[in-house]
Amino acid sequence: MHEDKAEPQSGSDGKPEGTASEVFSAFLKLGVTSFGGPIAHLGYFRDELVQRRQWVSEERYADLVALCQFLPGPASSQVGFALGLLRAGPLGALAAFTAFTLPSALILIAFAYGADAFGGPVGLGLIHGLKLVAVAVVAQAVWGMAQNLCPDKERAAIAVISVFIVTFLAGAGGQILAILFGVGVGFAVLRTPSQSGERHMRFPVSGPVAAVCFALFLVLLIGVPLVAGGATDTALSVFDGFYRAGALVFGGGHVVLPLLQSEVVATGWLSSESFLAGYGAAQAMPGPLFTFASYLGAAMSEPIGGLMGALVATIAVFLPGFLLLIAALPFWNVIALRADARAAMRGANAAVVGILAAALYNPVWTSAVLRPADFAVALAGFILLVRWKLAPWIVVVLLGAAGVALKLLLG
Repeated sequence: MHEDKAEPQSGSDGKPEGTASEVFSAFLKLGVTSFGGPIAHLGYFRDELVQRRQWVSEERYADLVALCQFLPGPASSQVGFALGLLRAGPLGALAAFTAFTLPSALILIAFAYGADAFGGPVGLGLIHGLKLVAVAVVAQAVWGMAQNLCPDKERAAIAVISVFIVTFLAGAGGQILAILFGVGVGFAVLRTPSQSGERHMRFPVSGPVAAVCFALFLVLLIGVPLVAGGATDTALSVFDGFYRAGALVFGGGHVVLPLLQSEVVATGWLSSESFLAGYGAAQAMPGPLFTFASYLGAAMSEPIGGLMGALVATIAVFLPGFLLLIAALPFWNVIALRADARAAMRGANAAVVGILAAALYNPVWTSAVLRPADFAVALAGFILLVRWKLAPWIVVVLLGAAGVALKLLLG
């Protein structure tokens, strides 16, 4: 084993070595340039913060990515939050989150305010094109995740059974049951020996702080629904819906789609058409896909909407992932060695593939693919993403234009 000689690794001894303003500046640059989704974001982080700025070593960065992939929540945002924490303490974590999230959130809020202006054939065609973008992007996510997270017949079976679970038990209940099913089967049959030689990281987070964050995570997850009492017409119910969606996302930002759909469309807060149009627009944004929640909060007219709705939805969807991350930081080196914990997560990730595959059909496919020409455009978008490797924002532009052309030609 080699020593980490003289590398400028902030946080390696638990003491931040940078400033919040430095973190904010670095992540604002990433927030306006990081296109392409969570995996691409991790590549941008590596180029800017590991290779160019040398905030942490390659090994510690890999450890951090593994931790955030292990936890529910938006993985790239969690990695950014943790890097900010390592570099400049709690203020650095807040600066990283704000700077990385703000650009796309503001653009999507503006899109929500201007969505009503999209009338006439051109506007309606553009909205339909964005819905076809959602088909292509979700299909790409299912394809890629299935290859990575279901590489054997056991995990493929978990994914297929999860499709049946969420099909016959609609809503958040079916999704929770599918994830619990994946956890149970993974724990039972997917264990592999732990690798030796894991590297250790020390974060400026104490055990008591971690315990408080975990307790707060549980209180909000369990207590807020009890206080809300099943109501769907209060600001608290909006916070509850977005918080639960953020708490149950395993496997990347696209998985939040079915969770938010069950919270927002099923309750009547937003139409399926507006939901999918916003999701399509979110594909063209830099930064985290979770800022889709900012659009949803702003676009809703009840129980709250506008800027206040956007603020509540954005905070609520990101908060559970950050609370769990802080709770796990002091204990990750111990947890990562447990074969049973890794096995349970393998099963949960396979179940997530099934949940997303079910969402690809309903609501994404059923709301967007209405005629053979729609299928052809969506398939072209999928091929452009998967085989041509075009950036998502380019596919958004192309399919948006195709949607307008279809509307003008076919009505």
